[in-house]
Amino acid sequence: MRAGWPASQGAGRVALHDDGGVAGTTQHETTQHETTEHETTERSRAWAATMGGTPGPAGVVTAHGSPPARIAPVAARGRAVREELEDRLLAPGATRAGGAGERLREEQPDPERTCFERDRDRVLHSAAFRRLAGKTQVFVFPADHQRTRLTHALEVSQVATSVARATGLNVALTEAIALGHDCGHGPGGHASEDAFELFLPGGYDHAVWGADVVLAPLNLCAQTLDGVRNHSWSRPAPGTPEGEVVSWADRVAYTAHDLEDAAAAGIVDPADLPADIAAVCGRTRGAQLGTFIGALVETTCGTGVVGMAADVAAALAGLRAFNYERVYTRPEAVQQGRAVVAVLRALVEHFVAHPDRVPGPGGEDPVRAAVTWVGGMTDRYAFRTAVVELGWDPARLPRGIDG
Repeated sequence: MRAGWPASQGAGRVALHDDGGVAGTTQHETTQHETTEHETTERSRAWAATMGGTPGPAGVVTAHGSPPARIAPVAARGRAVREELEDRLLAPGATRAGGAGERLREEQPDPERTCFERDRDRVLHSAAFRRLAGKTQVFVFPADHQRTRLTHALEVSQVATSVARATGLNVALTEAIALGHDCGHGPGGHASEDAFELFLPGGYDHAVWGADVVLAPLNLCAQTLDGVRNHSWSRPAPGTPEGEVVSWADRVAYTAHDLEDAAAAGIVDPADLPADIAAVCGRTRGAQLGTFIGALVETTCGTGVVGMAADVAAALAGLRAFNYERVYTRPEAVQQGRAVVAVLRALVEHFVAHPDRVPGPGGEDPVRAAVTWVGGMTDRYAFRTAVVELGWDPARLPRGIDG
């Protein structure tokens, strides 16, 4: 991630329509909206009246006017106390937090948060995480209820933390890895890896790029970065059981929710899922998540190895293979991928030729700087930039499911 990351995305007087078109606004167009916005209503007066909260006994200000909920006064459980509790409660072999954590740049411990809670918060509040809201999961220009990379990361986090809690692993570390695991993805989904592969020695892997480039400025703990770097099954195994849980949770989440999105779009019918797979995990996302999470918990607790029994793992593999055949590699998806590769390669080549157009302090290898810049773009920002700066024909852009 580069200094001065695109504050310009979505800024200024240019509005981006849902169809990917660009339109300007005029003073006349906004006058009626601004007049309505500044009208004082009973609702707005009631909201404004809450400005200072409600004074209570002993000088305490409460949020609501009605009597507040109460707990018995207790000593605050700061980081050191919770680290001690964690050490007693976590399973043998779970990753313990300690002090400021193992970071590339030394830091003082936080008085309240463990090192992995601090990592989770840094990822959650990062621009890279927010930009996942504008990046493809499966469908470019997703409809309202289809997943983006952001909602995918949240669902991976839910699956992973469910397993971590039940198995006595470190939930904060698990959540930090899960939220950050896809921050290295470029615009347009996995096709961006094919696009950027051409420009970098050793290729482009979103997991490695996410840990070593995108999230590097956050100075995360070594265990968090290891989990992000190695969450893909084609990579070496993560060094922590929490990282292993996220690897499984990623696959569990996307196989279930990608099928659901494809079914909602009319691309597949869940009834077509082979009977032997459905007999194990069902045909709905809820049934599938329940089956796979339960299997992970049962096997991990029973054997000490993060994994699934063979029959359930086979059902997960079968569900993934079904998605590959019917969703990911269908002709429309292949064509979408080709369009993504073409536009992203053109953007990288453009910014290599015009390094002054890449924000940041400069001095970096121009090819790597261009890949970093383009890789951080959201789908709409990348495609709009291609149209505006390259004169790219909008007809050559990737099409959404309704395009």
